[in-house]
Amino acid sequence: MDRTPKADVVTALRALVKDRSGVTAVEYALIAGMIALAIVTAVTLVGSDLSHFYARLASNVAAA
Repeated sequence: MDRTPKADVVTALRALVKDRSGVTAVEYALIAGMIALAIVTAVTLVGSDLSHFYARLASNVAAA
C-alpha cells in the first residue's frame, strides 16, 4: 500500500510536535531577549539622569 502525501505530512507533523530538542534554545533566546531589554531600559534611564546631573553641575560651577 502506497503512502499518500497527506499521510506523510501528518506523520511529519506528529514527529515535529513530539520533538522537544529546540524548546530549550528558544527559552534561552527569550530569556536573553528580556535581559537585553532590561539592560537597554536601565542604561537609557540612568544615562538620562546622568545627563541632567552633569548639566546641573556644569551650570552650578559656571555660576560660582
